[in-house]
Amino acid sequence: MGIFQMPSLGADMEDGTLVEWMVKPGDEVHRGDIVAVVETQKGAIEIEIFQDGVVHSLDAELGAKLPVGAPLATILAAGEAPSSAQAAPMPATVPEVETPEPEKAPVSTAVADSELPRPAMLGIAASPAARQRAAERGVDLAALAGSGPAGAVVLSDVVSAIPPSAEPARPAKAADAMTEMRKAIAAAMQRSKREIPHFQLSQNVDIQTASDWLAARNAAVPPAERILLGTLFMKAAARAAAQVKEMNGHYGEGGFTPAAQVNLGVAVALRGGGLIAPAIPEADKLSLPALMAAMKDLVARARAMRLRSSEMTSGTLTVSALGEKGADAMAGIIFPPQVALLAIGAPKVRPWVVDGAIVPRLLVTLTLSADHRVSDGRQANKFLAEIDTLLQSPEAL
Repeated sequence: MGIFQMPSLGADMEDGTLVEWMVKPGDEVHRGDIVAVVETQKGAIEIEIFQDGVVHSLDAELGAKLPVGAPLATILAAGEAPSSAQAAPMPATVPEVETPEPEKAPVSTAVADSELPRPAMLGIAASPAARQRAAERGVDLAALAGSGPAGAVVLSDVVSAIPPSAEPARPAKAADAMTEMRKAIAAAMQRSKREIPHFQLSQNVDIQTASDWLAARNAAVPPAERILLGTLFMKAAARAAAQVKEMNGHYGEGGFTPAAQVNLGVAVALRGGGLIAPAIPEADKLSLPALMAAMKDLVARARAMRLRSSEMTSGTLTVSALGEKGADAMAGIIFPPQVALLAIGAPKVRPWVVDGAIVPRLLVTLTLSADHRVSDGRQANKFLAEIDTLLQSPEAL
């Protein structure tokens, strides 16, 4: 028997609100399956399970705000019989939602009263998260075929009914949600600056060769198969991290633990403000087209708040890029418990010396923020030099 607990989805997370179950008692689950949706200060996160078994009971109520480590469900191993001491399973069906009494607060404070489900929708079995998204996007729950317990409409049913091209509508109280996200960011960055002895190194890198190679490569393929310059930066950073172990890992109570693989965190600016840094697993081993596809998928889901818990917690090194237009350089703050962050300035054409002559070249400034408890200038310099070397042979990436 195993107890599935509220996971920690970041160094600053203390609790989360359970907004949706994706499973019911009796369901068979496997490692990596999404079993619940939890709402945190950073948005709604899909929670994965990391064991195989059968759901015996759901031990937490929808809408409950639970601390990290609180029991969510009881999972039995294959063939394991439940003991009499185990809690009885919660009902497999989703009860109809009655009109809330005035003294009871709604499950989510992110939706204005005017956006609560219409009376005609209240008799429809649906999860709170599904009702909220349907209200935000004007989706008629009665027109949906529910895939949840006893045919209840769940969040994924509502998301599937929304056209992919539709621009997500912001809730009336999105400002409140953004305030909570800013608080979460402030707490994490304050802790980082307080506890991590940062030091920074910057290096200008000539990327003219990489830019020319990329332009020729993209001209020979359909638009859907083209890749961005940022993909080259990400791949070079991931491969450099695999070589310089001091930049890739976590620092905890027992000191530094190098990571066995490079899970590259990608800093994503959210619409309306805020920042989140989900990770791409084993980014150093992906081909450039595969990495480009993974980045596009990650950014789209991050902005739609449909990230998985593993993507929020598995990062071993983060890269933050300013894009093609912007400031020359940026010094970033490390995401704990990681030990390094690479910031990439906007590429600019500048005078550069090549074979004794001053010529215009496309340059970019890389700024590495590193944890002085783990590394010093020698390792940081080696990391930046390795990225420089890799970018001079883009065809080998």
